[in-house]
Amino acid sequence: MNLTLPPLSLYIHIPWCVKKCPYCDFNSHVLSADIDANSNEELYVEALLKDLSLEISLTGGRELESIFIGGGTPSLFSAAAISQLLDGVRAQIKMAPRLEVTLEANPGAADAAFFAGYRQAGVNRLSIGVQSFNDEHLGSIGRIHSAQQALEAYQLASDAGFRNINLDLMYGLPGQSIAQAMDDLKQAIALKPQHLSWYQLTIEPNTLFSSQPPGSLPAHEKLAEISDAGIELLQEHGFKQYEVSAFATDGHRCRHNLNYWQFGDYIGIGAGAHGKLTSMDGHISRRRKQRSPAAYIDSARAGDSLSSESRLQDEDLLLEFMMNALRLNDGVPADTFEQSTGLSLQAVQLRLLHARRAGLLEQNREILRATEMGRRFLNNLLVMFS
Repeated sequence: MNLTLPPLSLYIHIPWCVKKCPYCDFNSHVLSADIDANSNEELYVEALLKDLSLEISLTGGRELESIFIGGGTPSLFSAAAISQLLDGVRAQIKMAPRLEVTLEANPGAADAAFFAGYRQAGVNRLSIGVQSFNDEHLGSIGRIHSAQQALEAYQLASDAGFRNINLDLMYGLPGQSIAQAMDDLKQAIALKPQHLSWYQLTIEPNTLFSSQPPGSLPAHEKLAEISDAGIELLQEHGFKQYEVSAFATDGHRCRHNLNYWQFGDYIGIGAGAHGKLTSMDGHISRRRKQRSPAAYIDSARAGDSLSSESRLQDEDLLLEFMMNALRLNDGVPADTFEQSTGLSLQAVQLRLLHARRAGLLEQNREILRATEMGRRFLNNLLVMFS
């Protein structure tokens, strides 16, 4: 099968946080007296740009469709550092017209001057980690900001001129009722953001919550009720669900995340960053960078930031493609499976047939799309491709 090189995005990881949240399994590191983001800005940006220069030769000359600066808490970095970073990226690789550039920010690290500077540097989309507008619930999941700070952060972003803002919200928090979850959504909707990421709190391995679980999490039945009620409320206010946990007003779907879900390629730079790249001969590889910020800085500046690299085998490709594509409400055209993986769709027809007979995959053979039941029981559907 002929494999088409997919669109290309760039993920930039900034690993520092003021405090590690007990549910967080990302590669984040708490600031301390001897590890300060501000003093490390120059060294880290230099390492990022050197890392990028090593990756560019693997991209086949493609231009960037989007940039996402995540963490950690990227808004701990100054506007000057973000400007230097984005200028350095522009100097090395061609950008697509109307490039989407997202930066994650936390209300506890929000600053009016920083926001204005980020926008001037070229950031045109902010993602603010609110999680809840209830101070008791914020405390139960270890967030350092208050509901009032969350409201102020949104206003600061709006005043700085941002017109494409995502709010991150969680549900299924300790002791949370259906009414409280809906109240969080109502407060978010009232701010009139363009995008909402609304997802369930999950207990991941190697987090503080995995060893010290929070008490009184909502039961499965209540979680289903919260999900159904929330989706209905969001749709009533013009937010269209396009992925399991992503809701957008018209024209504001996150292009960067869509590229992940449509099995696009992405460069990953920064401590612990992951990338997925398709080579000119059709092989698809996962690339992982050094997790320790100090080790990453030293290795990137020395010209080798890789921690590991692995080529995806056929079974890996099948599962990873389906794991992403079937999260999308619209699914993907069936022929993109062969274009993206180089595998024959005919070779997996028996698995597709079983999924359709189980009512988890739509009968339309021109598209790969989960049914409503398939999206609700997505893990059961994905097992059929593992």
